[in-house]
Amino acid sequence: MEHIAIIGNGISGVTLARHIRKLSNKKITIISAETDYFFSRTALMYIYMGHMKFEHTQPYENWFWEKNRIDLKKGYVNTIDTDNKTLHFAEGDTMTYDKLIIASGSKPNKFGWPGQDLEGAIGMYSKQDLDALEKFAPNKEVCKRAVIVGGGLIGIELAEMLNSRGIPVTFLVRENSFWNGVLPVGESGMINRHIKNHHIDLRLGSNLKEIKSDENGKVKSIVITETGEEIECNIVGLTAGVSPNISFLKDSGIELGRGVKVNPYLETNIKDIYAIGDCAEQHEGINGRRPIEAVWYTGRMMGETLAQTICGNKMAYNPGHWFNSAKFLDIEYQTYGWVFNAPREDEAHFHWIHEDDTKCITVNYNKKTNAFIGINNFGIRMRHETFDKWLTEKRDVDYVMNHLHEANFDPEFYKHFEKDILKAYNQQLQTA
Repeated sequence: MEHIAIIGNGISGVTLARHIRKLSNKKITIISAETDYFFSRTALMYIYMGHMKFEHTQPYENWFWEKNRIDLKKGYVNTIDTDNKTLHFAEGDTMTYDKLIIASGSKPNKFGWPGQDLEGAIGMYSKQDLDALEKFAPNKEVCKRAVIVGGGLIGIELAEMLNSRGIPVTFLVRENSFWNGVLPVGESGMINRHIKNHHIDLRLGSNLKEIKSDENGKVKSIVITETGEEIECNIVGLTAGVSPNISFLKDSGIELGRGVKVNPYLETNIKDIYAIGDCAEQHEGINGRRPIEAVWYTGRMMGETLAQTICGNKMAYNPGHWFNSAKFLDIEYQTYGWVFNAPREDEAHFHWIHEDDTKCITVNYNKKTNAFIGINNFGIRMRHETFDKWLTEKRDVDYVMNHLHEANFDPEFYKHFEKDILKAYNQQLQTA
């Protein structure tokens, strides 16, 4: 019986295993050193905030795996002997495979800061990170102050988590405005103000120089590069992005870039070895998308696609139009299509912001052809299916703006803003 070994028990690996089982009787083994069972990584913050328990983040009961004949192995893969199709584990044992799928996910970035490995210097990616956070920052009595380094989505989630327990937070962001490598200036500015309104000490244009230790090897303080200021703290959240978790592959012969290099069929350069999820890097982006996408839904789609190939129906990965969603404290964010932080050649942005400074949209379009390219929306819920349809139909921006109400799915009794938005859009056109 063909043996499929999957390194990683995140959304990519587990989706792949489930779909292979639906399609075949192959032997399947999922390997992970993190947890015994699959859990929803995006829900970790809600455990700390008291909204759910860890077991609530496990979509499947513990008996599910045995019932579906999916073997689980807890272990860390040290090396891969691709010639003999053998995995070598840190614990000393080995496992052979017929086909191997690398779904090892991401790891938090570290940039060689002095003190970055001290007790209390943590990421916010794994179950172990959550356990460390509970140990070093259970409440404001134990943790007098936390410092977060890095202004992305994980950083603002960690800020919200600590804020929920009343722990003072200093938030170091290297850029001169929050996430301004992704967000247009109007949106980034709104989020800056929103963070400060939640009594978070946001330090823009600030870099970490070093993390200082107490006599027991625990975090005591941090030093900021620009000013030399020392800030006493009990934990440091290292949230300056993530990178593919591929260090164990460096001598394997598998082609690596920033991630594991794959073609549109998710195949590596070595026969019978594939990569999916956060660690996979397309040789060229598909549909103009980035070669690496550390996003939950793309991992799921890769798992579903590769299961077809593994089971004899060779299928290329096609993620469709870009979309994503997140939360900036209590402001929900969605993006559909492409909206870059500044308009590219032949592009223009229409930006509308509500007077309460918690709702805005930015629409990106081609100023020569009027083609709709994408939309960011904050504080107003919009339907993914509607924008996906409009992008596929290649609608123009005038059509989108005049039919914006069709995309809104805020609950009944929520105020709607489409008339205000359309009025502002028409005024901008007349001015232009």
